[in-house]
Amino acid sequence: MIKKAVLPVAGLGTRFLPASKSIPKEMVTVVDRPAIEYVVREAVDAGIEQIILVTHSSKASIENYFDRNFELETILNEKKKLDLLAEITQIVPSHVSVVSVRQPQPLGLGHAVLCAKSVVGQDDFAVLLPDVLVKDSSGQNDLSRMISRYNSSQAAQIMVEAVPDHLVDQYGIVDVKHSPNEGESIAMQGIVEKPAVGSAPSNLSVVGRYVLPAKIMQLLENTPKGAGNEIQLTDAIAMLQDTDTVEAYRMQGQTFDCGSKIGYLKAVLHYGVEHPKLGNDFKQLIQELKL
Repeated sequence: MIKKAVLPVAGLGTRFLPASKSIPKEMVTVVDRPAIEYVVREAVDAGIEQIILVTHSSKASIENYFDRNFELETILNEKKKLDLLAEITQIVPSHVSVVSVRQPQPLGLGHAVLCAKSVVGQDDFAVLLPDVLVKDSSGQNDLSRMISRYNSSQAAQIMVEAVPDHLVDQYGIVDVKHSPNEGESIAMQGIVEKPAVGSAPSNLSVVGRYVLPAKIMQLLENTPKGAGNEIQLTDAIAMLQDTDTVEAYRMQGQTFDCGSKIGYLKAVLHYGVEHPKLGNDFKQLIQELKL
């Protein structure tokens, strides 16, 4: 069973400057809570019980957010602000633990995942990139379906979504025989980074959600530095394919790249109109703007 999830949060967030100069990009709010909470909630909804943050010295506010704040809780309790008290004490369910490890050098996604080896141990695990929010309103979210597929097939799962053909040169694109239906997986031959338009093996781009076997850690240890002089997770996955099946899971939900400013604004709009308390007023505001 997949019970552990690695969230790499050590990046500098240069795409979100100047805000990320003093605020971790993962802590920028989408409506009334930081973006990373949506990612943690996605993992918890999929059955994850341990969140492993791979972090940096400048990201202490992320760890603090998922910790208890007894002083604040006491004040809210004394002032009978019980709704707010419930909100801040239920950010993470009691059965879920949040731990952190440091990434001492910015050596890529593969290196960030490898930094979690001592906590992951011999367990299979998920990787969720916190820049990407996955919005799925169905009863069982995409990550949960990926984990179910992994449990039944024992094939590593990589979440993908269809993108317009003219944009394939902006993404990592999976090589598959044919495009699976949404919510289904298919064996993949590899990942092509930013292929030229017209020569891409498919239009399915890698989203930033992975379900991986424990053995990927050993492969990462033996992965030479690649593009950007970094240890690339995709290189380790390619090595895994020498012995194991790796599948592309086509998602049903919708993604928002909150690492980019326009992606962040899209997320605010979509989550804002569905907010249980603010949604109706927000919709009215949008109508008043006559966009």
